[in-house]
Amino acid sequence: MTKEKVLVIGASGQIGVELTLALRKIYGNANVVASDLREENELLKGTGPYVSLDVMNKEMLHVQVIRQNITQIYLLAAILSATGEKNPNLAWHLNMQGLLNVLDIAREEKLHKVYWPSSIAVFGPTSPKQACPQRTIIEPSTVYGISKYAGEFWCNYFFERYGVDVRSIRYPGLISYKSAPGGGTTDYAVEIFHEALEDGKYTCFLKEDTYLPMMYMPDAIRATIELMEAPSARLTVRTSYNVSALSFAPREIAAEIKKHIAGFDMSYSPDYRQKIADSWPESIDDSVARADWGWKPEYDLARMTKEMLENLK
Repeated sequence: MTKEKVLVIGASGQIGVELTLALRKIYGNANVVASDLREENELLKGTGPYVSLDVMNKEMLHVQVIRQNITQIYLLAAILSATGEKNPNLAWHLNMQGLLNVLDIAREEKLHKVYWPSSIAVFGPTSPKQACPQRTIIEPSTVYGISKYAGEFWCNYFFERYGVDVRSIRYPGLISYKSAPGGGTTDYAVEIFHEALEDGKYTCFLKEDTYLPMMYMPDAIRATIELMEAPSARLTVRTSYNVSALSFAPREIAAEIKKHIAGFDMSYSPDYRQKIADSWPESIDDSVARADWGWKPEYDLARMTKEMLENLK
């Protein structure tokens, strides 16, 4: 077996920081190359190699893959749902072209594996609201969702046609204390902790009873690595796997925070993101991921809330 050499593109983002650190524990610091267009995140500094890289510059990317002897790529660079609605053309262009560049290079260089995240944003207003299944009606209504859904089929195409071992998870909203959220519709569930500790109050941009699928970052990182380490023969989904962990509404997370911060006050002022949230399922059925590669979440709302507040303090 050749030594694995991993490239993380978008390493300074919300998922990228923690995923890079987790991969460095597995493969060794020197064997995981972090890259981003942004400054290197503070948490990554001194933990391993870092290169400035634009996923849209295919030649530059290709040179790095060859020069660093890369065998696996994790492509995390993307424009998320709420930000994407402000600039749909840019979101489509970056989310699609970045993926195609990576898939092309993976095919040419015969990379061992590629990871690319999809999202619950692929589901639309016509998808089932409760326990949304792996295979169902998918009619996304945001440019982010459209780009992720198209991307899922590019992944499947490169696997079927060229044998590129590309794997994917449809992430729900991700909650983390280490790195800032990246302009998604579920960002309130991260902001609320910061504001609760700083000001004792928070104004939520979604209605109090808006249920959305969520996941605490340690579960998301573990899901990603478990999927990537699963034997290829066990995987039945080459578009993207549903994974589920938590599903809660703003009023429920507010009530949980109140148990730790007695005077915490929550108010509501729904904005354009409410429409995006309303188009998504309230909960996700991930039975296929559980059957194929043994996925199982570890965090519930109470445990996550406690950890978030402890770590942010």
